[in-house]
Amino acid sequence: QLQFVESGGGLVQPGGSLRLSCVASGAASGRTFGDSAMGWFRQAPGKEREFVATISWKTSTYHADSVKGRFIISRDNAKNTLYLQMNNLKPEDTAKYYCAAATSRYYSDDEEIYDSWGQGTQVTVAS
Repeated sequence: QLQFVESGGGLVQPGGSLRLSCVASGAASGRTFGDSAMGWFRQAPGKEREFVATISWKTSTYHADSVKGRFIISRDNAKNTLYLQMNNLKPEDTAKYYCAAATSRYYSDDEEIYDSWGQGTQVTVAS
């Protein structure tokens, strides 16, 4: 199974920036990081987990409307690493952020196709 180590979360003031990283290892049913679409999801206290951004194996991307223009998902397959650059952060971005690998090469906002998840990294936006 693909495994992930996430980092980069923390406390930041509104308007600030953070970059999350997610380093992958292992394989799932012969599928490697480079073969998989990847996604970022987040979950705030008392709320359901929600989609943030996704990237295909060939780096096509799709972002949720709530983060479009502020967040950028990217990947470096040579380093088995997924990134989320977060700019102009708002208090409503406060959540635990999770990276996940899809069972497909093509990006999707459907949580159901993601079968390998990281442990999450906390992002808190507050003054």
